[in-house]
Amino acid sequence: MFKGFKEFLLRGNVVDLAVAVVIGAAFNAVVQKVVDSLITPVIGMVFQADSLDTALMIALPGGGAIGLGAVIGALLNFVIVAAVVYFAFVLPMNKLRKPEPEVEAGPSQEELLAEIRDLLRTQQR
Repeated sequence: MFKGFKEFLLRGNVVDLAVAVVIGAAFNAVVQKVVDSLITPVIGMVFQADSLDTALMIALPGGGAIGLGAVIGALLNFVIVAAVVYFAFVLPMNKLRKPEPEVEAGPSQEELLAEIRDLLRTQQR
């Protein structure tokens, strides 16, 4: 029982996934700081708000409010994370990955069987 669990935990995919989650959490903290300290002040200046959470607030008749600024902030955060992941990780990995050599396809089973049939016919004559 423990042997199977140990094999599961030591599989490459599980370890890679755990590392990815930890790196992703740390990376998200960095991106959040970039958004909070660089992008939010500029957008806040444009919309006269202290942060994106309070920018572009639409008051509702019942007393609530829709925070479009918070949505814009989340979208910016997502776009920045996606861009950095692509340009820092995916693109370099694709460049480093060697293309696999194309393997020439041999004759199909039908072609081999037809050859055998033809050889047997010539031997019988």
